[in-house]
Amino acid sequence: MLIKFYYPRLKFIAFLCLSLSVTFAFTAHAQQKAAKEPSSFTARLMNIESATKDPFRYNANLHNGSDQSNVYNLYAGIPPGWYATFRTQGAQVAALKVDAGKSADISVEITAAPQTKPGKYNIPVTAISNKDTLKLQLEAVVKGSYALELTTPSGRLSDDITEGSSKQIQLTLKNTGTLPLENLQLSSQNPAKWSATFEPSKVDHLEPGQSQDVMAKLNVPDKTIAGDYVTNFTARNDYTNSTATFRMTVKTSLLSGWIGILVILVALGIVYYLVRKYGRR
Repeated sequence: MLIKFYYPRLKFIAFLCLSLSVTFAFTAHAQQKAAKEPSSFTARLMNIESATKDPFRYNANLHNGSDQSNVYNLYAGIPPGWYATFRTQGAQVAALKVDAGKSADISVEITAAPQTKPGKYNIPVTAISNKDTLKLQLEAVVKGSYALELTTPSGRLSDDITEGSSKQIQLTLKNTGTLPLENLQLSSQNPAKWSATFEPSKVDHLEPGQSQDVMAKLNVPDKTIAGDYVTNFTARNDYTNSTATFRMTVKTSLLSGWIGILVILVALGIVYYLVRKYGRR
């Protein structure tokens, strides 16, 4: 009777012990397998496309599969003029320590040189420790960019002019982007009654890195009050534009000055005559 009573319970206890043994064995095997996972350096996105003015940002993961902690030094093989930074946990780093069997998330930020030509660039990134040399191959696809600068050959943006005259101002258009510029139109915003013309008034084509001079003729009307005035010269097309703010100091003409002096002398003469004639009475 006792055997019949305890036998089902003994079967249940034996089954429970077997289940726990299998669970513990499986867990230990999984932990051992995870601990033996090889070291690796990977990125979720290997290829990123961006313009030169915007940085390339990659999210990478560095795993230490060895049985001890390692310090990894980080390097990026970038073209001349490019710049690379590594960040982890919000801090910029050049190296980091990763415990045995652990991983670290790393943000790789690469900035291309401003004059980089459009195309695909391979960026080898390496994490080096005493035990491992882990390599990650990234790709940066540089898109073309439009950029324009309007200035003068000397960089000076001011001059003098006499009222009622005109002034020739030499301007320089520079293509500072990586794509050709087409159909650049020139215009100006002038003080009231002033006017400006350009020669040429349109630039049909300008290659990256090239410059072209444009002559602006600024006309100042008669009787303009002496002082400082501002004219804005602008070059634009459908993709970009640039404005040069030019300060012009207006001076009174020599003839006007002599006329003014003559008027003053005449007035003084009249006053003197009246005083001499009527002052004795």
